[in-house]
Amino acid sequence: MGKPTGFIEYLRELPSELEPLNRIRNWDEFHLPMPEDRLRTQGARCMDCGTPFCHTGTMISGMASGCPINNLIPEWNDLVYRGLWQEALDRLHKTNNFPEFTGRVCPAPCEGSCVLGIHNPPVTIKNIEYSIVEKGWENGWITADPPPKRTGKNVAIIGSGPAGLAAAAQLNRAGHWITVYERADRPGGLLMYGIPNMKLDKEQVVLRRLGILEQEGVKFICNTEVGKDIPAETLLKEYDAVVLCTGATKPRDLPIEGRPLKGIHFAMEFLTDNTKAVLDRQPGDSFISAAGKDVVIIGGGDTGTDCVGTSIRHGCTQVVQLEIMPKPPSERAADNPWPEWPKVYKMDYGQEEAAALYGHDPRAYLTTATHFEGDADGNVKAVHVVDVQWERNEKGQFIPKQIPGTEQVIPAQLVLLAMGFLGPEQPLLDALGLDRDPRSNVKAEYGSYATSIPGVFAAGDCRRGQSLVVWAMNEGRGVARECDRYLMGTTDLP
Repeated sequence: MGKPTGFIEYLRELPSELEPLNRIRNWDEFHLPMPEDRLRTQGARCMDCGTPFCHTGTMISGMASGCPINNLIPEWNDLVYRGLWQEALDRLHKTNNFPEFTGRVCPAPCEGSCVLGIHNPPVTIKNIEYSIVEKGWENGWITADPPPKRTGKNVAIIGSGPAGLAAAAQLNRAGHWITVYERADRPGGLLMYGIPNMKLDKEQVVLRRLGILEQEGVKFICNTEVGKDIPAETLLKEYDAVVLCTGATKPRDLPIEGRPLKGIHFAMEFLTDNTKAVLDRQPGDSFISAAGKDVVIIGGGDTGTDCVGTSIRHGCTQVVQLEIMPKPPSERAADNPWPEWPKVYKMDYGQEEAAALYGHDPRAYLTTATHFEGDADGNVKAVHVVDVQWERNEKGQFIPKQIPGTEQVIPAQLVLLAMGFLGPEQPLLDALGLDRDPRSNVKAEYGSYATSIPGVFAAGDCRRGQSLVVWAMNEGRGVARECDRYLMGTTDLP
């Protein structure tokens, strides 16, 4: 695929971005388009490897290796190299309903398993994907394509995040009537309110695709929480099938001394209210501001990074991000071989912005909070932390041990907890009487997605636990296939 000697002749090149000190002034996306000739050169680097691990989509050592939705990457790399953009878009859409989302927010496990990456920087797969779909929008190649006939079957999908949207798109394509229930005021779930606007533009990108789905016949009902605003039993009676795509939205808490103090929030509360303020053009009653505050973010993942970037745009005084894990090495460690996801040090956009503003990476590694300190009015004013080292306990498990004498006090008027999620919220699952697995997720086998109630299916994070957007899309497409099979006895969905 691509030019046979391209991987020898050309170097990896990424698109330019707005400088951090410029882009923090607004909520706009900051990636700049790359000229077509340079994109074609990047496509030429795809090396025609015998086994393209980039689209395998397997789990190795608990992490994704290759594309979980099995994108036909070598094929569209070759088409881009040859300037056949519309054909590249057709190949991309065969496996990916929403490449404009993954091209922006996916961490690109495909690049981590690129064969070229064994000895050179990998192919810029993510940017090529983004460029293909944006060229499709620019040229009017992406239009509504309603199904030619309807089956008469009605399906309710609960949750409009990436799993729910993928399921809706595929089931609608099969000819079923689809109604998507969303408790927020806008559809999109995680894509709308869990990811900041500068990372994924809501009006220009998310709503653009949602508009296509609506034109194709998908119905969205917002401000409606199933199990609260509408009985769960009603859906079981009124629809031929129900698909649960509610996500894993129960946040991990930090029950240490001082947790009830004011000014300590879950990250998603902060991010959701901020995006809503951006879209509404004004802050709401629950808006959490970081302006003029010392901010401490507990958690080193993508959500923590989003909190860093958002806090900086608010105008915080300083930001510190606590990470209990050690700082990753600059290159793959011996126990992290290709094609595993490379656990190496990198600075994401939030850390880049903090470094440009304050002069250093905001992350403090091997550090944990021991308690929160408050003022006389019950507001948080500091976070007490200590260094840790990882040791094996009597069961052979690695656990963090505090190192005496390393205690510090970090000023903080705002603390954001970004430590991941424990699973789906339980009231709806209780109302339906669904079986759950030991981690409180909906019990439904991967591949069949059938729950303990006939006609009720589950996919995405509510079934597998907290995961990547691409895994949610993988399961959304998979549950659509099995739901269609349940309704019709057979299925043509991929």
